[in-house]
Amino acid sequence: MTDKAKQVQGKDNGLAPCKTCLKLCKIEDRQCQRCGTTISARDYTSVQKSWALLITAAILLIPANVYPITIMTSQGTMRQDTIFSGITHLVELELMPIAIILFTASILVPMLKIVGLSIYLCAISFRMPISKKNLMSGFHIIEWIGRWSMLDLFVISITAALVNMGQLLDAKPAPAATAFALVILLTQLAAKVLDTRLLWDRLELDNDTN
Repeated sequence: MTDKAKQVQGKDNGLAPCKTCLKLCKIEDRQCQRCGTTISARDYTSVQKSWALLITAAILLIPANVYPITIMTSQGTMRQDTIFSGITHLVELELMPIAIILFTASILVPMLKIVGLSIYLCAISFRMPISKKNLMSGFHIIEWIGRWSMLDLFVISITAALVNMGQLLDAKPAPAATAFALVILLTQLAAKVLDTRLLWDRLELDNDTN
């Protein structure tokens, strides 16, 4: 097989998958015959959309970590905890496994998602000579671990529901909980709206075969 044959993609043959039902369609038809979704060879605006969502998430990550995420009231005494101080408190209580889980889900995963998506978008935008196969593998990992970033919010919700059943304790989310939820949502959307097919068009063909 010649190098030229290896470089042929679906769009070169006038074919593109439907984003909704994944049916392989002719681009000239403009609509999927199965579900009616508009067919396009590439979504070139998806990079700008993904950058906008990712930058917004990075900005919101600051108040999500600086401001309190929970407010606990015990016998008239109020305690406000940020994500980091809450993890530190768990360490002091010798609940190391839970502290590690919360640190991974609430601090490490969101930061890795933002850094990983930034590298991916830079590779597309600036044609960085990075292996496309490695980038795609990393992108799928980012999509998979993204759902676990909501673990901290689930813990807050469950804690508030259980603690508020008593008369001595009161727990409720603080402003950082909203910012943190938006960070998770925006990073998920940034990965979702990106047309990953652009990666195979814009990087150097020498890095991988198509």
